[in-house]
Amino acid sequence: MKPFIVVSDGFDNKLFNYLKGTNEFEVYPESKISQDTLAGLLPRVNGLVIRSATTITADLLEKAPNLEYVIRAGEGTDNIDKVSCEQKGVKVSNTPGANNNSAAEHAIALMMTVLRKTAYAHKNMTNGGWDKSKYLGNELSCKRVGIVGFGRIGQIVAKRLAGFDVEVLFADPFIESSELSYAKKANEVGDVFKKCDIITLHTPLMDATKGMVGKKYLSHMKPDSILINASRGGIVDEDALYNILKAGKIKAAGFDVFATEPLPQDSKLRSLDNLVLTPHLGASTEEAQVRVGEMVVNQLKEFFINQNLLNEVKA
Repeated sequence: MKPFIVVSDGFDNKLFNYLKGTNEFEVYPESKISQDTLAGLLPRVNGLVIRSATTITADLLEKAPNLEYVIRAGEGTDNIDKVSCEQKGVKVSNTPGANNNSAAEHAIALMMTVLRKTAYAHKNMTNGGWDKSKYLGNELSCKRVGIVGFGRIGQIVAKRLAGFDVEVLFADPFIESSELSYAKKANEVGDVFKKCDIITLHTPLMDATKGMVGKKYLSHMKPDSILINASRGGIVDEDALYNILKAGKIKAAGFDVFATEPLPQDSKLRSLDNLVLTPHLGASTEEAQVRVGEMVVNQLKEFFINQNLLNEVKA
């Protein structure tokens, strides 16, 4: 019997059709499915491909007795109960690196949008306005940019900023130095918040980073500084963020990720006029989706046909 593969959160169509057209698998469906539909498929599923919309819980695993393999089409796996997967013998992989460039570019896009107020200016003009004087912005050039988390994505951000003549100050417990002449390591994370004009977060979500950016670090930021988060929701204490932005103690922020996604309709973050919001678009480029899809197809074939597990993520 062919392994039954469910792609729950959407997939690149060309690669999906290629996977569906192979003789090795039975694949479902052609587009994103509801969680109710997924629940009905769980008793049959052998392989499950997810993004950020589906959460793998102990309860879900109980309903999927034939599940052998979960692939997170992306890098972050905080929406997967990896301990429960390990206990059930379900293997977990991700697709490291496929989204990196897109995520880094989105962080920079948020920087520029916040600095130049383009999102607000666009909204004003579509409403019939021409309030040029309201949208005085700032240059990115010659600013000090703090990067919290200097792994693959953080380093791409630093490289892409080279043309802006910035100084980079980074914090990462596992990276001691950078090959970039303009990038120096901070003595401690707090120095990044105290000394930088722009701070961008690029750390994974784990016990050590959950709520890491709270009142303490936010209160150290300069009054004219901005904060960018295109990494993982939950790293920033959103109540503390709201309070500091509402009080005008920092200039502005740009966020792509949130502790609860989708961001609730009644979230007070939606009410702020100095916070640019995007709906977790970091990996949402055509190029990234193709790269992710290629990795997923390869990993499925290796696991189910060649009994070879690639890019395993353990608890």
